[in-house]
Amino acid sequence: MNPLHLLALGLALAVATPAAADPPADLAARVEALRKRVGAAGVSIAIVEGGKTTLSHGWGTRKLGDAAKVDQHTLFQTGSTGKAMTAAALAILVDEGRIGWDDPVINHIPWFRMYDPWVTREITVRDLLVHRSGLGLGQGDLMFVPRTNLTRKQTVERVAFLKPRTSFRSAYAYDNILYAVAGQLIEEVTGKSWEVFIRDRLLRPGGMMDATSDSEDRFRIANRSWPHARLSGPLRGLGPQQVLDERDELGRNGAPAGGLALSADDMAAWLKIQLAHGGLPNGKRLFSEKQALEMWNPVVTMPITPLPASLAPAMPNYQAYALGWQVQDYRGHRIIAHSGGVFGSITRVVVVPDKNIAFAIMLNSEDSGMLLGLYYLLLDHYLGASDRDWVKNWQDWYESRLEGGRAFLSEAKAAPVKVGPSLDLARYAGRYRDPWYGDVVVASTPQGLTIDFTSTPRMKGRLAHWQYDSFVMAFDDKAVEPAYVTFALDPDGKVTGVRLKAVSPIADFSWDYHDLDLKPVEDAK
Repeated sequence: MNPLHLLALGLALAVATPAAADPPADLAARVEALRKRVGAAGVSIAIVEGGKTTLSHGWGTRKLGDAAKVDQHTLFQTGSTGKAMTAAALAILVDEGRIGWDDPVINHIPWFRMYDPWVTREITVRDLLVHRSGLGLGQGDLMFVPRTNLTRKQTVERVAFLKPRTSFRSAYAYDNILYAVAGQLIEEVTGKSWEVFIRDRLLRPGGMMDATSDSEDRFRIANRSWPHARLSGPLRGLGPQQVLDERDELGRNGAPAGGLALSADDMAAWLKIQLAHGGLPNGKRLFSEKQALEMWNPVVTMPITPLPASLAPAMPNYQAYALGWQVQDYRGHRIIAHSGGVFGSITRVVVVPDKNIAFAIMLNSEDSGMLLGLYYLLLDHYLGASDRDWVKNWQDWYESRLEGGRAFLSEAKAAPVKVGPSLDLARYAGRYRDPWYGDVVVASTPQGLTIDFTSTPRMKGRLAHWQYDSFVMAFDDKAVEPAYVTFALDPDGKVTGVRLKAVSPIADFSWDYHDLDLKPVEDAK
């Protein structure tokens, strides 16, 4: 998940003694130095204190190899930070009396189904937003990661085939798929697509004039950042930075979970709305104060991940999910925040209500150590703490995580038992179907086995034998995460099913290969 460029000298010297709400005096230089050291492409930061923007600026380049620089109007893909905007769109409908947070979803989408009929009857609008449905982490994400042929309605229809991992409302597990349902609900209630409703009722009235909710609109804007990632190493995150195809984004069916693009100026406008509890600078309201506070109200307790000693102060005492926001404590303060990541871009948005401070950091690369370092640097600045070199500590953590992944893969590659395969390669070929994803086709060619995920354009590649009846998928598109493919055989050597899992131990959870349960389509043999 990236840094900054030098501010004009006049900004740095505007006041001899910075006020408490001013950004750190050396922020521009530190971010630019970090950007260069990490090798990140560009970064954009917005900081708001109350109703005033104290920083809206960009550094670095929109696209490696191009001269165009990032500025306060450059669009960045903001990923799951957009969940809060989908929640706000629903809040507008709640204010209008058109829906209620605790309405059953089927009151508004009569054809909607979950796997369990009881859950279908009970699941509410609120449940769509808080990750307690019983689905597993990232379950169903392959329906829009990395791209798809499916419409949003088709995707919502296929939710019925996702087998739950836990009981309804018994546990927290982050998902994206139910935000697609929330987007479909907006369309069912208003007759307008999520994209149109968000643009006309949230972005433009909220003063977010650069922002886009639709990819084709974004592609028409010259001042936009391109995604970047490191793909040439043994796992994603290692190797030199390279430009990605900007059209290989999150499928538009999943856009309500994270399909918005905003500039620093847009983020500043959004943060002002948050600090004003839905109020606008012109005295009008985007949504009521009641709904603003409702969206910050914790609903589901989240597990807390242990951190090393160098990052210990970053471990919260409590952490919970609200409506499109995470809520936790940090140094005795309540923090309302959310991260976002789509291929080649990452974002962090934070609101500190009792300090009347909010800020956002956006990168057009996947350098998450840098993003987290800047996030905690700014938090500590506004909370008056200075006992950690967060930039170094988080970057060290990120690099250590990547090196751990490299070591794991290196050991695994040396370990396979070179036995098998049990069958002639042609006998593995066939059409295999998962109820929620659709069809995956394995074909036998003179060059070996190939694989094609038919619901995902260009998600094709070759199968290289690994061991026993397991193969490794090597995709033609290097941005697609490799996976193991294991064929199950009956006593007569007939393929009865196929299971998959990501090769990398630190692969993003949205590559939910492990949730697929592929069975042969007999009439396709």
